Amino acid sequence: MPRCAVTRRVHFNAAHRLHNPARPAEWNRTTFGVCNNANYHGHNYELDVTVEGEIDPDSGYVMDLAVLKTLVEDTLLRQLDHQNLNVDVAWFRDLIPTAENIALVCWRELRAVLPPDLTLRLRLWETPRNYVEYQGQ
Repeated sequence: MPRCAVTRRVHFNAAHRLHNPARPAEWNRTTFGVCNNANYHGHNYELDVTVEGEIDPDSGYVMDLAVLKTLVEDTLLRQLDHQNLNVDVAWFRDLIPTAENIALVCWRELRAVLPPDLTLRLRLWETPRNYVEYQGQ
Protein backbone atom coordinates (compact mmCIF):
# COMPACT_ATOMS: atom_id res chain seq x y z
CA MET A 1 0.00 0.00 0.00
CA PRO A 2 1.18 3.55 -0.63
CA ARG A 3 2.25 5.55 2.42
CA CYS A 4 1.52 9.18 3.09
CA ALA A 5 2.03 11.73 5.86
CA VAL A 6 -0.71 14.09 7.08
CA THR A 7 -0.23 17.01 9.45
CA ARG A 8 -2.50 18.93 11.80
CA ARG A 9 -1.25 22.25 13.25
CA VAL A 10 -2.54 23.30 16.66
CA HIS A 11 -1.89 26.34 18.81
CA PHE A 12 -1.48 26.82 22.53
CA ASN A 13 -0.32 29.62 24.83
CA ALA A 14 1.78 28.81 27.88
CA ALA A 15 4.21 30.37 30.31
CA HIS A 16 7.40 28.79 31.60
CA ARG A 17 10.70 29.43 33.27
CA LEU A 18 13.90 27.68 32.29
CA HIS A 19 15.60 26.87 35.56
CA ASN A 20 17.53 23.93 36.95
CA PRO A 21 17.12 23.93 40.76
CA ALA A 22 20.11 21.61 41.11
CA ARG A 23 22.43 24.29 39.70
CA PRO A 24 23.52 27.63 41.21
CA ALA A 25 21.64 30.84 40.40
CA GLU A 26 24.57 32.20 38.38
CA TRP A 27 24.68 29.04 36.24
CA ASN A 28 20.94 29.37 35.55
CA ARG A 29 21.28 33.06 34.62
CA THR A 30 24.23 32.34 32.34
CA THR A 31 22.70 29.26 30.74
CA PHE A 32 19.10 30.43 30.27
CA GLY A 33 19.44 34.23 30.15
CA VAL A 34 16.12 36.08 30.04
CA CYS A 35 14.30 32.74 29.93
CA ASN A 36 15.34 32.28 33.58
CA ASN A 37 13.10 35.17 34.69
CA ALA A 38 11.73 34.27 38.14
CA ASN A 39 8.34 35.69 37.07
CA TYR A 40 8.16 33.41 34.01
CA HIS A 41 7.54 34.38 30.39
CA GLY A 42 5.11 33.16 27.74
CA HIS A 43 4.98 31.85 24.21
CA ASN A 44 2.36 31.36 21.53
CA TYR A 45 3.31 27.83 20.54
CA GLU A 46 2.43 26.16 17.25
CA LEU A 47 2.60 22.37 17.17
CA ASP A 48 2.65 20.44 13.90
CA VAL A 49 1.51 16.87 14.49
CA THR A 50 2.39 14.58 11.59
CA VAL A 51 1.28 10.98 11.30
CA GLU A 52 2.50 8.71 8.54
CA GLY A 53 1.14 5.39 7.46
CA GLU A 54 -0.48 3.40 4.71
CA ILE A 55 -3.41 4.94 2.89
CA ASP A 56 -6.53 2.99 3.79
CA PRO A 57 -8.09 1.68 0.55
CA ASP A 58 -11.63 2.06 1.93
CA SER A 59 -11.44 5.63 3.28
CA GLY A 60 -8.48 7.03 1.35
CA TYR A 61 -7.12 8.33 4.66
CA VAL A 62 -3.95 7.68 6.59
CA MET A 63 -5.95 9.01 9.53
CA ASP A 64 -9.06 11.13 9.66
CA LEU A 65 -7.77 14.63 10.52
CA ALA A 66 -10.88 15.31 12.60
CA VAL A 67 -9.98 12.31 14.77
CA LEU A 68 -6.36 13.50 15.02
CA LYS A 69 -7.57 16.99 15.99
CA THR A 70 -9.71 15.58 18.80
CA LEU A 71 -6.87 13.36 20.08
CA VAL A 72 -4.47 16.31 20.17
CA GLU A 73 -6.99 18.56 21.91
CA ASP A 74 -7.93 15.94 24.51
CA THR A 75 -4.42 14.61 25.12
CA LEU A 76 -2.31 17.77 24.92
CA LEU A 77 -4.14 21.07 24.64
CA ARG A 78 -6.36 20.50 27.66
CA GLN A 79 -3.17 20.09 29.70
CA LEU A 80 -1.01 22.83 28.15
CA ASP A 81 -3.10 25.72 26.87
CA HIS A 82 -3.10 28.85 29.06
CA GLN A 83 -1.03 27.13 31.74
CA ASN A 84 2.20 27.86 33.56
CA LEU A 85 4.12 24.75 32.54
CA ASN A 86 6.37 24.81 35.62
CA VAL A 87 3.52 25.21 38.08
CA ASP A 88 0.34 23.81 36.52
CA VAL A 89 1.46 20.83 34.43
CA ALA A 90 2.55 17.67 36.25
CA TRP A 91 4.59 16.53 33.23
CA PHE A 92 7.10 19.28 34.03
CA ARG A 93 7.24 18.94 37.79
CA ASP A 94 10.74 17.42 37.51
CA LEU A 95 11.55 18.34 33.90
CA ILE A 96 12.73 21.73 32.62
CA PRO A 97 10.06 22.86 30.11
CA THR A 98 12.42 23.66 27.24
CA ALA A 99 11.01 23.42 23.72
CA GLU A 100 12.90 20.13 23.37
CA ASN A 101 11.30 18.66 26.49
CA ILE A 102 7.84 19.96 25.60
CA ALA A 103 8.11 18.23 22.21
CA LEU A 104 9.34 15.02 23.84
CA VAL A 105 6.46 14.98 26.35
CA CYS A 106 3.89 15.77 23.65
CA TRP A 107 5.24 12.92 21.52
CA ARG A 108 5.14 10.48 24.44
CA GLU A 109 1.56 11.39 25.37
CA LEU A 110 0.27 11.26 21.77
CA ARG A 111 2.15 8.07 20.95
CA ALA A 112 0.20 6.34 23.73
CA VAL A 113 -3.18 7.12 22.12
CA LEU A 114 -2.39 6.74 18.41
CA PRO A 115 -2.75 3.52 16.42
CA PRO A 116 0.58 1.65 16.66
CA ASP A 117 0.97 1.33 12.88
CA LEU A 118 1.29 5.12 12.44
CA THR A 119 4.61 6.94 12.64
CA LEU A 120 4.49 10.17 14.69
CA ARG A 121 6.58 13.30 14.13
CA LEU A 122 6.24 16.63 15.91
CA ARG A 123 7.49 20.10 15.12
CA LEU A 124 7.05 22.59 17.96
CA TRP A 125 7.38 26.25 17.06
CA GLU A 126 8.30 28.29 20.13
CA THR A 127 8.62 31.47 18.06
CA PRO A 128 8.07 32.15 14.36
CA ARG A 129 11.82 31.63 13.89
CA ASN A 130 12.63 28.79 16.34
CA TYR A 131 11.36 25.23 16.32
CA VAL A 132 12.32 21.78 17.48
CA GLU A 133 11.44 18.45 15.91
CA TYR A 134 11.00 15.10 17.57
CA GLN A 135 10.16 11.69 16.09
CA GLY A 136 10.78 9.31 18.95
CA GLN A 137 13.59 6.84 19.24
